[in-house]
Amino acid sequence: MAKVVLEGVYKTYIGEKGREVVAVDDVNLTIEDREFIVLVGPSGCGKSTTLRMVAGLEEISRGGIYIDDRKINDVPPKDRDIAMVFQNYALYPHMTVRRNMAFGLELRGYPKAEINARVGEAASILGLSDEMLERKPKALSGGQRQRVAVGRAIVRKPRAFLFDEPLSNLDAKMRVQMRTEISKLHTRLASTMIYVTHDQVEAMTMGDRIVVMKDGRIQQVAEPLEIYNNPSNAFVAGFIGSPPMNFIEGTIEEGAGKLFFRETAPEGRAPVRLALPDGQARKLASHLGKPVLFGIRPEDLEDKGALAGADPDQVFQATIDVVEPMGAETFIYLNTGSHPLIARSQRTFREEIGKKIDLSANMKNAHFFENHDKERFRKANGEFDRDLWQAAARLIV
Repeated sequence: MAKVVLEGVYKTYIGEKGREVVAVDDVNLTIEDREFIVLVGPSGCGKSTTLRMVAGLEEISRGGIYIDDRKINDVPPKDRDIAMVFQNYALYPHMTVRRNMAFGLELRGYPKAEINARVGEAASILGLSDEMLERKPKALSGGQRQRVAVGRAIVRKPRAFLFDEPLSNLDAKMRVQMRTEISKLHTRLASTMIYVTHDQVEAMTMGDRIVVMKDGRIQQVAEPLEIYNNPSNAFVAGFIGSPPMNFIEGTIEEGAGKLFFRETAPEGRAPVRLALPDGQARKLASHLGKPVLFGIRPEDLEDKGALAGADPDQVFQATIDVVEPMGAETFIYLNTGSHPLIARSQRTFREEIGKKIDLSANMKNAHFFENHDKERFRKANGEFDRDLWQAAARLIV
């Protein structure tokens, strides 16, 4: 297996009117031997380009990529001893499954007996029957084709596996099944795996560590629960989690010997006002009177009617917009009058659209981020770049 290191890696293109476009911006990342690491972010964030540079399918504009201390910038893809699984399977339609899996080994001159042994071993690991090995790709389902693509990588016994959004073409049920199988495969092979996805659920459930990217830059690298519980900025907080974290703009104020978060609300409407626990109050004392961005996850907003002993200083009203029964739970979409919110509730929740309800906020799990002047984050056309604003909103507490 292999340790993969990226040092100051850039990828630039020449765009319209000869302008330089930075697709990957100073990426520094160490992927340990046998680690399963997931690159995640919105479309266009540079995650697939980063993966393709590791594979040798994209040239590096600046920086260095190393596999076990060997710099591979100028090493051809076939000599890097890595295997890549693509989004579209990339199978040869005129070959059987067996031949698809064996073809790479045939080109490298492996003995027929060893090829047959490796294909048989990979088929056994992936649950591909002898009958299925004799089919052509067009006779397979999407999930089966993806297994074949993975099997083709396994037979090579590479030093590292690269996955570029391999499950995005599958239906929801098959995605769940395949992500479990890939996770089990990592445990069984004890291999280094680099996995790219835009699906944060895949990232949370599969990776030993997650790399969150935006606009070609790494925003945070950490274990899944560390990123969920301690996001580095508001962009990471809003991207990781389903449904996403709620955000309310406001300020820190003092009253009755306590510190409060006070929502920025239109004149004439009562703002959300929530008391801060002692630990948060101490850390936010230096931000008294300053604008902040308050973040709280849907599971930390509860219908006061379902709770006993809710702190009255941590209760506020919101109006129900939409109720989504999900079976095991219910999502409630609400608004405070100036900020939309999502709350998780019991599956027994039943209230009418348009009704105002009291919500209790679990402030011990809340987050506070810097809130910068939005005028700094307007594009040339005057449009506000919310994602860039959130990425600049660093975590305070």
